[in-house]
Amino acid sequence: MDQEKVIQIAGAITVDELANELGLSVTALIGELFKQGIVATINQRIDFDTATLMIDELGIKGVRIERKNTATKTSNIRHELSENAVVRPPVVAVMGHVDHGKTTLLDTLLHKKTVEGEAGGITQHISAYQLEHEGRKITFLDTPGHEAFAAIRQHSAILTDIVVLVVAADDGVKPQTVEAIKFAQSANAKIIVAINKIDREGADVARTMADLSQHGLQPEEWGGDITMVPISAKRGDNIEKLLDLILLTADIEELKADVDIPAEGLVIESHMEVGKGSVVNLLVTGGELKTGEFIVAGSTYGKIRTMLDFKGRPKGKATPSTPVTVTGFKELPNFGDQFIEVADEKTARKQALLNAQGNSDALASSNVTSSDLLRMMNVADNSKVFNVIVKGDVLGSVTSVVDSLKMIDTHGEVNLNIVSTGVGDITENDIYMAAGDNTVIYGFNVAVPTNIAKMAARDGVAVRNYRVIYELIDDAKSAMEELLDAEVIEEEVGEMKIKGVFRTERTAIIAGGEVLTGRVAAKIAATTGEELEVFGRVYRNKELIGEVKVDSVQKEKMAVAELVAGETGGIAFNLEKRLVIELNDRVKFFTRELRKKKL
Repeated sequence: MDQEKVIQIAGAITVDELANELGLSVTALIGELFKQGIVATINQRIDFDTATLMIDELGIKGVRIERKNTATKTSNIRHELSENAVVRPPVVAVMGHVDHGKTTLLDTLLHKKTVEGEAGGITQHISAYQLEHEGRKITFLDTPGHEAFAAIRQHSAILTDIVVLVVAADDGVKPQTVEAIKFAQSANAKIIVAINKIDREGADVARTMADLSQHGLQPEEWGGDITMVPISAKRGDNIEKLLDLILLTADIEELKADVDIPAEGLVIESHMEVGKGSVVNLLVTGGELKTGEFIVAGSTYGKIRTMLDFKGRPKGKATPSTPVTVTGFKELPNFGDQFIEVADEKTARKQALLNAQGNSDALASSNVTSSDLLRMMNVADNSKVFNVIVKGDVLGSVTSVVDSLKMIDTHGEVNLNIVSTGVGDITENDIYMAAGDNTVIYGFNVAVPTNIAKMAARDGVAVRNYRVIYELIDDAKSAMEELLDAEVIEEEVGEMKIKGVFRTERTAIIAGGEVLTGRVAAKIAATTGEELEVFGRVYRNKELIGEVKVDSVQKEKMAVAELVAGETGGIAFNLEKRLVIELNDRVKFFTRELRKKKL
């Protein structure tokens, strides 16, 4: 195809619908799937991951599958404003590459030390703050910079008016910088570039601007429309100017919201706390959210018992663009779910049930999931399965860990099986689920109580707890590598022409010849230091007639370690089965090494 075709899938798509999207007859698609070992019917529903795998397996080019936002997600959050809409604070996402200084910038803005508390110096999930500048409020979202948190970062762009893209002047544009640019552009958010670390040796603002221009961000100074401001988050240089630019951009965009409508907004974090139950961070986008009101988010609902601002202070109501933490949900809502205020508990329960039914319709019981697909594809081979349970501090973290685990490319040799996921500390139930099934429990920013650790040790369950996402993913890669079969690596080391045969027995031959290339030895050291045996393939008139193993090497009737190109000598060969070697036969020598595969 000349142009890439994009197919959007909300929850699931039938085989018939997928065939139409691909421009194939449904019988042709079913036939191709059958060749791959996948038995599918015309009305069978397949999920997003399965459709992606199918296209990869069929080798279809020029087609990309995208997730389509569902009704309870962020796609419906924006609507036509009424004449009574009022000016609201801008919502600003701070994005950029890991270690380019996002959290340090927010720390400077808020005059509050938050950097030291972040594991590995990396923000692990979205944090929402609000500050005042020139008597006006600005809401900031501090988003993760590590590539594993792409799912969270994309949601931040969707609920954002302005993106402050932080780029280090001494490091330039990096992959996550490019990713952040794409997210901001897809969300139609205005971009302000903060060129950070201008206090560092090697900082080059002009070079950084040039790098950014190569990715579609043209500085205003060069005739473009992107505001770029050099800053030092560490020293505080130009921070006031950055805030001025944010407010100026907000004025130009004329950001408004209705306040005389039922409160609505988005779930940006959720987790469980002892004594509090579901603790949920919300961003209000419309209306006024008050304690005591009933709200629905996805397939759960609740009555707001408590509401706190980002500093943990009680708050009676929250207006548009305000981040708050609430309690009162019956269950944890999903990260990215839209919430809306309803009149009473009966209405809330009914709406949550309708949302739940909508989700289950999208993922009906007749669906083929990616796990089903992998099982079908691998039914005839010896694929390994890596079972995991994931527990995290907040739902957004759990989602990102699971997504990152799914992104590990095992070349089809190891199937990832997510046994269960959950928010909160590791429990007895997790150990019970993992026992006897070679399941690894991964904890992220959670606790492993002493009694649970003892229980895991007793039952032989691996519990691995991390505070930094890339360390968790590296651990999972290593564990998957242990499941891979070792590769047999052959390396050619030399070639000899036979010039004489002195003794032929059933299991051994002694012959003489000239080394044409490389070298010949009984053993050769590998790069790891291991001594490798040397084998040879015997060719007569370019036809392979058998294989031998080098037992010893002689030169002028003296034992030597090796013969090299240009030298003649004698070689004792060991045979696995009878073989006759003749004059002018060629022997190509090689080593065999078993190596563990790497992912």
